[in-house]
Amino acid sequence: MGRRATDQRRAERSAELARRGTELADATLRGDRRALARLLTAVEDRSPVAESAMRRLYRKAGRAQLVGITGPPGSGKSTLVSALIGQLRGAGRSVAVVAVDPSSPITGGALLGDRVRMQSYAGDRDVFIRSMAARGHAGGLASTTGAAVAVLDAAGFDHVFIETVGTGQSEVEVAAAADTTVVLEAPEMGDEVQAIKAGLLEVADIVVVNKGDRPGALRTASQLRAMLSAAAPAAIDDRPRPKRPEVLVTTATTGEGVPELVAALERRRDAGAAGSAGPARLARAEAQVWAIATERLRARLHDRDHRDATEATLRQVADHEIDPYAGADRLLGEATET
Repeated sequence: MGRRATDQRRAERSAELARRGTELADATLRGDRRALARLLTAVEDRSPVAESAMRRLYRKAGRAQLVGITGPPGSGKSTLVSALIGQLRGAGRSVAVVAVDPSSPITGGALLGDRVRMQSYAGDRDVFIRSMAARGHAGGLASTTGAAVAVLDAAGFDHVFIETVGTGQSEVEVAAAADTTVVLEAPEMGDEVQAIKAGLLEVADIVVVNKGDRPGALRTASQLRAMLSAAAPAAIDDRPRPKRPEVLVTTATTGEGVPELVAALERRRDAGAAGSAGPARLARAEAQVWAIATERLRARLHDRDHRDATEATLRQVADHEIDPYAGADRLLGEATET
């Protein structure tokens, strides 16, 4: 009797969370920015409310241009994003920004708060800026960034910018989350060599030498073009052809070169319009589905029906009684039992 009552309470709780998620999704589609903010909080907290909302919203997504902005610290990512917002708003486009920041070691929240740098757009309802904490997730992105971007896409924004933490060699993950990846470099800082080591230039669709008013900016751009040309041989057999990213120079503080960058983004948007399920979107779908599947597998193996068996298997691996492969096979068998 007690277990039935507990199960009933859980079912009622699940139904209530689903109802709240549906309400937030509907309000977001109506343009309610407060509901959108609450929904993004639910996404970041991995709440069941977010899952319910995503089931309603996901088919509405797929129309926005998703642009990843990455590069080393100090290259001016936030300043360039602010300049891009101004340029796009002048053309009547709506813009959302997901700015992934390092996490506070105390609260777990976003530490830098990129919204502070973009306060001039606080009163514009066609601009929505959200800081998200990386929470220790490698790759420069928060683990919930993909879901947050899908929500903003479904909400009707024309462009969604994903600005990464800027920690260096793990930043390549942004390429799986965006249709177009923009890699920033600063002149005379040696970052072009570091970018090659990090693999950033391999995932770049557009390379931007920012702070173009500094001495050496044009020389840095020329060196990058030469390196990219030398590093992009013809395709061999069935291997994918390396990217040949465009190299541009901007000065985000003055807006110089920003219209050219917007034009480059528009060209890529037009080129990708014909194929709704191109390689970038397929890679993004694969990453999203596998992340959810992995999370649900772990949750199932630790629920009350499987917890003891899971712990026993892990203990046997720890004691070297069985190998990790046998342990994984056993847990998969446990999870797939009906």
